[in-house]
Amino acid sequence: MDSTTKSHAVCLPFPAQGHINPMMQLAKLLHSRGFHITFVNSEFNHRRLIRSRGEEAVKGLPDFRFEAIPDGLPPSDSDATQNVPELCASTRKTCLAPFLELLSKLNSSSDLPPVTCIVSDAIMTSGTKAAEVIGVPYVQLWTSSTCGYLCYLQYRELTERGVFPFKDENFKSDGTLDTPIDWIPGMPNMRLKDIPSFIRTTDPNDVMFNFAMEVSEEILKSSSLIFNTFDEFDKEVLEVIAAKSPDIYAIGPLTLLSRHIPEIQYKSLNSSLWKEDTSCIEWLNKMEPNSVVYVNYGSVTVMSDHHLKEIAWGLANSKHPFLWIVRPDVLMGESAILPREFMEEIKDRGFVTSWCPQEKVLSHPAVGVFLSHCGWNSLLESVSDGMPVICWPFFSDQQTNCRYACTTWGIGMEINPEVNRDDVEAIVKEMMEGDTGKRMRQKALEWKKKAEAANSIGGSSLSNFDRMIKEALHHG
Repeated sequence: MDSTTKSHAVCLPFPAQGHINPMMQLAKLLHSRGFHITFVNSEFNHRRLIRSRGEEAVKGLPDFRFEAIPDGLPPSDSDATQNVPELCASTRKTCLAPFLELLSKLNSSSDLPPVTCIVSDAIMTSGTKAAEVIGVPYVQLWTSSTCGYLCYLQYRELTERGVFPFKDENFKSDGTLDTPIDWIPGMPNMRLKDIPSFIRTTDPNDVMFNFAMEVSEEILKSSSLIFNTFDEFDKEVLEVIAAKSPDIYAIGPLTLLSRHIPEIQYKSLNSSLWKEDTSCIEWLNKMEPNSVVYVNYGSVTVMSDHHLKEIAWGLANSKHPFLWIVRPDVLMGESAILPREFMEEIKDRGFVTSWCPQEKVLSHPAVGVFLSHCGWNSLLESVSDGMPVICWPFFSDQQTNCRYACTTWGIGMEINPEVNRDDVEAIVKEMMEGDTGKRMRQKALEWKKKAEAANSIGGSSLSNFDRMIKEALHHG
């Protein structure tokens, strides 16, 4: 296949860690099927990648190149997660022109095959608009949960029913959020508090509410939508979405699908924006099987100093060993510092660090439970490794994922959002020692087997991936 006939996919993730990771997995999978790849980060994240992993990180391979476009926000060199509402508003307004400029540069380069398709993050609408402008096929990757997506599609209905916006701030404490929602097709057992959290406002013009509502509706009108899940895991929800939009492909968990490609070939392509501390793996190697609590709130979530300390003492008092990832920017507006007496108390059985290779940690035999914010990538990684979860959701679709983990999938227990140390201690002990914990570990292992089957030869995710390449990207 010479360079003129080779398919060339341009991958455009939304510029946040939880969106870049699944897009990178998908890009490697497409590359392994003979696509030339151009992977487009924001300039801000391009610089962060170089800082965390050196120039090597963006060197790519001869047929897997990195490019960058501006995200439209004022310049900043801080090594921290950007403000999500600002980023959503800005990328939606400003990214189309620089992206079209990049496509034209790629198409006029004599040493590259012409762009044949766009793989766009579903919330980067400039990706699909650009594909229409230059007349190539495109697919959209929805990187959050499928159940979260179906909830976003109800935002307009929530407005029409007068549920949104809330009349005053009392809704947070007066039990309103416990109201059952029984009218969403394919979603039984839902309450107002299980709908993605952008509804929790009294402002009808809330940026995130309107962004989520508009983008989710736009996505539905466009063609070909990829979900990072597998058919059996989200059966009812996928059926409801398929009835509205026929071209959908469940090809996840992408971490499992990626196991079909030789890791060694892609060693240089790592999308982590933080420096990873791998010494925690050596620490885990010394621990008993299923004995360690792994705690990580993902790449965006922040909390108060009070919550941080309650979690800390709950973990210490449970007497179980734990590995805790405390990002430097996890505290609202300040850097996280844990009390000295806490560090003394846990010195033999607690390991605290700022970032780690999560997939390696979750698949480590020493880890017994995952205390998580329930971001979709983290939840899928738990399922892929048969790991039960303690859920402490913060925002976005994390509340929805938590509800599904605790009811539909049967793999999780939720911490009271007003987290206190006694609750944390009790729930850790129940998950590590109690009958509920045993049941959930069992259920998590069953889901792991189903996820592996979906990603094996003849399985639904692998077949859907092959179908997507042929139908949506016209390759092969």
